[in-house]
Formats: sequence, structure tokens, C-alpha cells
Amino acid sequence: QVQLVESGGGLVQPGGTLRLSCAASTERFAINAMGWYRQAAGKERELVAGITSGGTTKYGDSVKGRIGISRDNSKNTVYLQMNKLKPEDKAVYYCGASYYYTPDEYEVWGQGTQVTVSS
Repeated sequence: QVQLVESGGGLVQPGGTLRLSCAASTERFAINAMGWYRQAAGKERELVAGITSGGTTKYGDSVKGRIGISRDNSKNTVYLQMNKLKPEDKAVYYCGASYYYTPDEYEVWGQGTQVTVSS
């Protein structure tokens, strides 16, 4: 069984920065891919960024150049650094994890954390 605990969401002004964290706890599940999807009201869930334990990354088109993903394999924790945030980045951000070798495919999900970008 894998549990994902997300933190770092909140309210930020346009142009601001925010850092999300997601820690995975597991006894037997060998986590490889970890990352983030987001879902805005009335829209489909979309990829933000994902990373494998080997460091392979994939970013969603809408966030390229503004967002960085990193992870600490020893802690099974993934970080999402979001810069130059825009109002359209407002969404619930979901952390995901899996044993897959592709950085953006997940089987286990966190509860989600709200990010609001507003002045």
C-alpha cells in the first residue's frame, strides 16, 4: 500500500512562486515515477510535470519554462517549484506515483492540494 501526502498549496499573487511537496510512504511498493497533474474547475485533468527515479522528466505544455520538478529518492519525495504563476494556474494539484518507467503515468494518487493565483 502506498500513501501520498501533499503539502504547499495556497493562495499566491500573479507572478509569484509556490513550492509543492509530495511524500510517499510505502513498505513494498517500489516507486519509480512521481509527479503532478492538475484539474481546474470545468476542465480535464492535465499533466503538470513528472519525474522518474532516474531523473527523466516530462512537463505539460502549459507550464514549460515556469515550473521545475525534482525529487529526493532517499525520502520518496517529489517537489514542484512553480514560478511566474498565472491566474490560469489555479487548480487542484494531485500528486501521483507508480512503478512505471514513464514519468507521467501513475497508479496511486494523493488527495489533492488547492493552488489559487489571485490578486
